[in-house]
Amino acid sequence: MTESSDKPKINLADAIRQKLEQKKQQNANKTGGFQAGATKTFKTQNNKKPNNQRRRTGGS
Repeated sequence: MTESSDKPKINLADAIRQKLEQKKQQNANKTGGFQAGATKTFKTQNNKKPNNQRRRTGGS
């Protein structure tokens, strides 16, 4: 390896910070996606059917 390489050496923390900044910028530039769906009203999750085992088996 030669000393005059194209990229200067950077430590791992700086590389991670740069990657994180790039991701934040990409997410800020995006329109729509998951964040846009977060404002949607949620449906109730009470869709469970009642247990009719006693009616099926004759009950007591």
